[in-house]
Amino acid sequence: MAAMTLTFVRDPELTPVLRAELLDLWVDVSQAGGAVGFVPPVTADEVRPMADAQLARVAGGRMRMLGAYEEGRLVGTTFLGLNEHHLMAHWCTLFTVMIHPSLQGGGRGRRLLGEAVGMARDLGFDALRLGVRGGMGTEDFYASCGFKEVGRVPRGIRVGPGDERDDITMWLPLN
Repeated sequence: MAAMTLTFVRDPELTPVLRAELLDLWVDVSQAGGAVGFVPPVTADEVRPMADAQLARVAGGRMRMLGAYEEGRLVGTTFLGLNEHHLMAHWCTLFTVMIHPSLQGGGRGRRLLGEAVGMARDLGFDALRLGVRGGMGTEDFYASCGFKEVGRVPRGIRVGPGDERDDITMWLPLN
């Protein structure tokens, strides 16, 4: 089966349809074990407050959203968190990078990340920061995309009783 065309929308309109698709995507990624703020099993009711808060930051201008669509359906997203402190306004933070689990492994995540880098550059940022949950192997993916590990808090993320992971900070200069 041929891969569908992935299209990107920067700062999509925050419609009820988008909100519902984001919630479904976030739950599906979480259920598949994706490191996007939750640990399976998780329900839409558990994810909704975080999704609503993230979209409120977008609506309030403190965050920008990038949507990835295939056949008109939201299949991936990431958010660019803007720094409010003037001494750090030259860089932003990527949050909640996700591609639907059924579509992983075909280069879509790499394309989403490339589009996010382009968006950050177009917005005038000099660098991107990214937090990664250790023990998932995702730091290797981000490293293959040019990010460098610049910090690590051992056991800084507790995903469950007796299950603590490193909180890894990665950095990508854009200039």
